[in-house]
Amino acid sequence: MPSKILIVDDELSMREFLGILLNREGYQTDLAESAEAAIRLMESSSYDLILSDVNMPGLDGLALLKKVKDLSPDTAVLVITAFSTAEQAVEAMRCGAYDYIAKPFKVEEIKVLVGNALEKQELKKENRRLREEVRDRNSYSGFIGKSKNMQELYGIIEKVAHSSASVLVLGESGTGKELAAQAIHYNSARRSKPFVAINCGAIPATLMESELFGHQKGSFTGAIADRAGLFEQAEGGTLFLDEIGEVPLQLQTKLLRVLQERQFRRVGGTEDRSTDVRIVAASNRDLEEQVNEGTFREDLFYRINVVQIRMPPLRERVEDIPLLVEHFYRKFARCPEGGEIISSEALKLLMSYPFPGNVRELENLVERCTVLGSKTITEDCLPPQVIKYQHSLPGSDDLEIPVGGLNLEAYLDGIEKRLLLQALEKGGGVKKRAAEILGLTFRSFRYRLAKFGMDEE
Repeated sequence: MPSKILIVDDELSMREFLGILLNREGYQTDLAESAEAAIRLMESSSYDLILSDVNMPGLDGLALLKKVKDLSPDTAVLVITAFSTAEQAVEAMRCGAYDYIAKPFKVEEIKVLVGNALEKQELKKENRRLREEVRDRNSYSGFIGKSKNMQELYGIIEKVAHSSASVLVLGESGTGKELAAQAIHYNSARRSKPFVAINCGAIPATLMESELFGHQKGSFTGAIADRAGLFEQAEGGTLFLDEIGEVPLQLQTKLLRVLQERQFRRVGGTEDRSTDVRIVAASNRDLEEQVNEGTFREDLFYRINVVQIRMPPLRERVEDIPLLVEHFYRKFARCPEGGEIISSEALKLLMSYPFPGNVRELENLVERCTVLGSKTITEDCLPPQVIKYQHSLPGSDDLEIPVGGLNLEAYLDGIEKRLLLQALEKGGGVKKRAAEILGLTFRSFRYRLAKFGMDEE
């Protein structure tokens, strides 16, 4: 379908000339003798491009440009005038004009400008269409999944990306917290600037301040030259602070100052440096509990928690497992096309397994199967913990109601308590590890312990 162009000029000869020229180029054109007439046409028709004179009786071309951007933001506007001034050019571009051309112009020049403007608008429409369709597909910015939880996640990221607010991403290990941070960055206006990530739990406390803020030569042993920190490296972009709960209290104070005042000072430096960096923080720990325990500053928590995103664990989106298996199989298999990827028995085992390591554990599992040379993922190549988990589940044949009946709640409580104790034993007394063994969140595990009076420190 040919692009539709509206030509607006109070001179009849110019309107007709442009109409004939662009019709010969294969475009569909309408003509309007004034801005008011153009607006009336726009109420009943949509246009890909508007060519408008600036100096016209009544509303001028700049007023029409502003109106067009209100009525139809997707429509490109090319402004034409016989009275070219720098002020008009700046104002037209500021108001959203694609370009500005002065009469008299060359025919080839107008052809090129019209072609470029329409090509740019088509790209914008295609990008928007792809973003709108993404929720009907199975992936988004590196994520794989069509479950309700993932569709909601895609929607939140899309909204958050267009703001400059600090974001806190919470979730268990292996759920894709850094992937969420990258999606926020690369769907934002900062996408052309750096995305810099740091795992706060992997940096020794003595080096973390220098890593974040940089240092001056001679500020400590080994500081043989000035060094820019991550805030400077991420200037204009996004800084991802993974496992922010591991940041020492003393450094939390300095981090808070950066978020509040947008300034920092290098280690050993004497001058403040300004910074324009968006912060996305993440944690697999309960930061609110850390605040209550006094190991995380409350004011810093509120600063980074402007928008909170919770990453769903894999056990809460089981329907995505077949898609993830196929994705990882295509990634790792030497002969990825054709044939059965996974047997129904193996898939059933995976979909009943709680995956304490989440998507990362599933990815490693699929890679393991392909490394072992399996063209099809079957029970034989699944790791022992998946098989053992299935065999540990009670079957219907294992249960029998006693002759005298039973107290169901007390019976189930007894089973739950035994499993909690076994998990603590297997986890070496570490509650977080025990929670992962049972496929529970740390908070849910603590709640269940408290129910039986077992949550004493």
